[in-house]
This record gives sequence, C-alpha cells and structure tokens, in this order.
Amino acid sequence: MIDIKLLEHLESYLSENRKHRFETVLSERTMHFTVATEDVYQLHNTSAVMRSCDVFGIQELNIVEEQNSKRIDREIAMGAQKWVDLNRYNSIKNALEAIKGKGYQIVATTPHTNDCLLHEFDVTKKSCFFFGRETEGLSQEVIDAADCFLKIPMVGFTESLNISVSAAIILQHVTTKLKQCDIDWRLSNDEIIEKRLDWCKKTIKSFDEIADRFYGRQ
Repeated sequence: MIDIKLLEHLESYLSENRKHRFETVLSERTMHFTVATEDVYQLHNTSAVMRSCDVFGIQELNIVEEQNSKRIDREIAMGAQKWVDLNRYNSIKNALEAIKGKGYQIVATTPHTNDCLLHEFDVTKKSCFFFGRETEGLSQEVIDAADCFLKIPMVGFTESLNISVSAAIILQHVTTKLKQCDIDWRLSNDEIIEKRLDWCKKTIKSFDEIADRFYGRQ
C-alpha cells in the first residue's frame, strides 16, 4: 500500500512544471495495449520501440530474450526507459503465459492467410502486439498462440518494414482509434498513484535520504 503522505512529501521536491507534466502524461497512459518484442537482435530497434511506447502512451513493454540479451540503448530510447515499465522474459513460453494471464489477446504482427489489415483492427480488445526478429520474424510458438494476425497495408516493391517503424505506425493508429472509443482505457487511480511514486524515485536523486528523514530514520 502506497503511503500517500510520503508521496505528497516527495512531490514537494518537484517543480510545479514537473508535477504538471507527470499529471498530463499519466492522464494519457494506457495498459489496454502493450507491446512485446521477441529476441530482437539489433539493440537500437528495441530502444526505438520503447521510445514509441512512451510517445504513444503505452505503459508496458515486454522483452523476450531467449537468445539475445542486451541493455536498452539510452541514447536511442531518449529517456523512455525511465517512464515505460519493462518486463523481461527469458523464454517465449513464460512471456505468453504471463501476458495472457493479464487478459491480453496475442496479436502477431506478420502477414498471414487470416490476417487483419490495420484499419480493420478492433481496438476495443485488450491486446499485446508481438514483433519478431529482424530477419526470421516471429517464432512458430507465437504464431501458434496468436489470437489475431495484423498487417500494415503496403503497396510498394518492398514488403516489409523495420520493426521499430512497424511498431510506431501500429501504435499511432491503434491509440488514436482507442481514444475515440467509449471504453475505459486509462490507468486506474491506484496505477496512477503507483506511477507517481515510481517516477518520483527516478527523478529525485536523494530519494532514499528524503524517505528516511520522512520516517524519522535519520
């Protein structure tokens, strides 16, 4: 249970502009959609996907590192690693179980015989968009577990996009449509309070000292 008085005390160390910025950004955040990347090899691709999640208000990014395990490139992520929650998995089986357990349908972003074009996608369903490796694409395990196959319409000679570009296009489209719906897509009050505290921790350098003084431990 979060101590609201502690949170308010911590926020007194933030500028009014920073507090207002937190409030504004959190009002546009959603857990209705999430994103998963599967063994992406190029580090800058994962970092760029994280940046798109932040830009379009997606609060969580799931990274499966069954074969490739690397740190987020801070320069490419442009600070997004502070504001987007990162869930890491060492197997696709664990990732699928955890994501499905949260009530998300699995959306494989890959051409398929039964695919759905982006403009036809039903945004009212709680969804996790899976993006695969640069050359091989998504694993058969994700394909088999998918509830939906999503495709970006393309009319040129090139029939594929970089995964970070694909993620940005899809997230911009689905979040725009989502905000035109009547469903409750925003974070709950408890989730907002949790993120306010988390962002205070990541913003205030002397967080631990301030918390200790607040509770009289110093």
